[in-house]
Amino acid sequence: MGQSGFWIAAGVMLALVALVLGQALRRGRTEAVAAPGTEDIGIYRDQLSEVDRDLARGTLPQAEAARLKLEISRRLLAADARTAEGSGTGASQVWLGMGVLVLALAGAAGLYVRLGAPGYDDLPMTQRLALAKAAYDSRPAQAQAEASAPKLDGAPDMDPALAALIAQLRAVVKDHPDDPKGLAFLAKYEASLGNFAAAVAAQTHLIAVMGDAVSADDHASLAELMIMAAAGAVSPEAEQELKAALNLDRTNAPARYYSGLMFLQTGRPDTTFALWEPLLREGPDDAPWVGPIREQIEDVAAAAGIRYEGPAAKAPSAEDISAAADMTPEDRQAMIQNMVAGLETRLMQDGGPVEDWTKLVGALGVLGQNDRAQAAYDTAKTTFAANPGALSALQAAAIKAGITP
Repeated sequence: MGQSGFWIAAGVMLALVALVLGQALRRGRTEAVAAPGTEDIGIYRDQLSEVDRDLARGTLPQAEAARLKLEISRRLLAADARTAEGSGTGASQVWLGMGVLVLALAGAAGLYVRLGAPGYDDLPMTQRLALAKAAYDSRPAQAQAEASAPKLDGAPDMDPALAALIAQLRAVVKDHPDDPKGLAFLAKYEASLGNFAAAVAAQTHLIAVMGDAVSADDHASLAELMIMAAAGAVSPEAEQELKAALNLDRTNAPARYYSGLMFLQTGRPDTTFALWEPLLREGPDDAPWVGPIREQIEDVAAAAGIRYEGPAAKAPSAEDISAAADMTPEDRQAMIQNMVAGLETRLMQDGGPVEDWTKLVGALGVLGQNDRAQAAYDTAKTTFAANPGALSALQAAAIKAGITP
């Protein structure tokens, strides 16, 4: 159905709904019980006529007739007042109902314009799955993804002693290319320097050297390095390593996380949710994949058409509550300031997982230290430049803290 056809159909449906409900309101007023006093008016008028007849026949004294007519007239006026009041209330209720009806219909249309997709044609499930399949099949190969990935701005500052150690490690691996320990260390340190292509080469050769002794973690590590080298894109080659890891260990958490990321990139949030939701429940809370999942899981569920509310943050321990309860407000604030300052110092000097960085940014935002929160965010963003999941978590924390992501 075209866009004009959709809006015509929607307008007709709104008009029909308004017509049906409006008729129901009018019918309800017409069929409602008569207003209080309506029946009494007729009775009192009959009584006045009866008094006049008795007076004419001479069966009722003049004084008694005057007294009765005065009393009946008083009651007649009171009944008439009640009738007028009830009639006005019924009319106002009908108009109120019509007003509520108009507001409800207008609100429904406005809500659709805001939350719906009026600018898009119908997209049946079969077509959505076909688009997802096309996105999956058209992913660039690893080499192409690495070539198109943005390059890091310069080499990170390095301690001269560490630089000498890495140079020596490279020489050792060159002389002993099949040494598993040397390859493992080389892959780790090349990745820490942002030399992901070199890290991928070292990890690939390590897996070849290990043969049947290779583990799920080895394959998952190679997939992670490939994804980092491709600026977060999960290439077909990286997917093969993820499958190899899961074939050896179906519970391997990094492989499950990156598999979910791959499906999210190719338009299958439903499969992503099925992979990520158990990971979030299993934890542990300090696992590097928990933070990125926690920040994205509700949006992923919404995209998949699933009603889901993420797990609430854990409450402080009984010891924490007891210690804070005995403090004055000033001491409690000082304790919080010291804890945040300690976390900030540690991360700025030694680094740490993305979860700690998001906590720091959030805590500084709550304390109103926006400049420090911005500095922490900028540092973390540079540190995790090659990790899209970590960058998503950091961006969410920055938005909540009220700073510029």
